[in-house]
Amino acid sequence: MKARVTVTLKNGVLDPQGKAIEGALGSLGFAGIGGVRQGKVFDIEIAGTDTEKAKAEVEAMAAKLLANTVIENYRVEIVG
Repeated sequence: MKARVTVTLKNGVLDPQGKAIEGALGSLGFAGIGGVRQGKVFDIEIAGTDTEKAKAEVEAMAAKLLANTVIENYRVEIVG
């Protein structure tokens, strides 16, 4: 089974990398960009067939290690 954890900065947290990407897109000729926020994606392989147990374990992983919950939000999905 696979899980995907998507980590993004919380609203109001400064995102200098997103701003740099936004500027670079503009200089490459892409118009109409209203804002860019960067994040991270973790794809995790999990043994077993219990979807609810797997999701709970991955939620714990995200809260304890994968995301800095002071400044980041995360979303866990079981994808396969």
